Amino acid sequence: MSLQLSYTPHTLKFRFDARTSRGAIKEHKVYIIKMWDTQHPEISGLGECAPLAGLSIDFRPDLEQKLQQIITDINHAQVTLEAAEELSQVLELEKWPSIKFALETALLDLKQDGSGIIYHNEFSRGNKGIPINGLVWMGDRTFMQEQIAQKLKDGYTCLKLKIGSLDFTTELELLQSIREVAGADKLTVRVDANGAFAPQEAYKKLERLAKYELHSIEQPIKQGQLQEMAQLCAYTPVPIALDEELIGVQEPQAKTLLLESIKPQYIILKPTLVGGLAASADWISMAAERGIGWWMTSALESNIGLNAISQFTAQYDVQLPHGLGTGQLYHNNIPSPLQIRQGVLWRDV
Repeated sequence: MSLQLSYTPHTLKFRFDARTSRGAIKEHKVYIIKMWDTQHPEISGLGECAPLAGLSIDFRPDLEQKLQQIITDINHAQVTLEAAEELSQVLELEKWPSIKFALETALLDLKQDGSGIIYHNEFSRGNKGIPINGLVWMGDRTFMQEQIAQKLKDGYTCLKLKIGSLDFTTELELLQSIREVAGADKLTVRVDANGAFAPQEAYKKLERLAKYELHSIEQPIKQGQLQEMAQLCAYTPVPIALDEELIGVQEPQAKTLLLESIKPQYIILKPTLVGGLAASADWISMAAERGIGWWMTSALESNIGLNAISQFTAQYDVQLPHGLGTGQLYHNNIPSPLQIRQGVLWRDV
């Protein structure tokens, strides 16, 4: 008996042309990995490889070629289920975090008889939900106002706004309009700058943002500026969460250096970008040792990847809202028991 794999490309279609700091996106190509044991071919586990343009270190022209090579090598090597835990190390997937995540979750699913239950917890059993933030995409003022109104109507108690694409004064006016509807005691507001601020202007902008009692700001300046980011985190009037800063940081020593030199208030974990669930668990452990908060965020995966990330999140004592509401962005998403009700993600079973 041995493991066998195959993959299927799938192009996810957005319900609208989503704008990000890297431009408009209309679709997102992902690869669904299927893994089974030759002794029981009727049982299979699924994983998802979904690198993001402009963010993932493995979003490159030869990704599909690499994926095919890895699958061919595994299929020929007659790897047993018992030996599969070491696949990531043997295959040296540090430069291919989305493939690593896909193989890891397909294996976890297979070990649970392909049931879609990656971890047994109250969330996967349908007994407990995960609070999530309502994501407001970049766009013109009217488009963003429409999204904000809909999210509030849908019962979200935490909103996350992408900023950095409009005039800064207009973005402040949007935040003001939100606060006129709901104060900080009723509605948590996060913003994500995606590195849009220049280091020399960042502190003054953070001072102006602080007026709106924000929970946090993600990546105010571009990653890779450790000294500038450390200074911001030391004096910021708005708590700072590192996002892109974690991408490509693989070695334990590098993770330690990053956390101890910058000393952020929060880190944000996207398994597709940081190398999977085990890698995310390492970041969580290291952050906890240093008093740094965290939350999980999906990276526009289909419901297959989102299902795994959500169940992993539920392994922890969930306090903060997480960024796990992206499944509704597509009109051709893969069917899933994941449902959002009143700003809470549930797995209906």
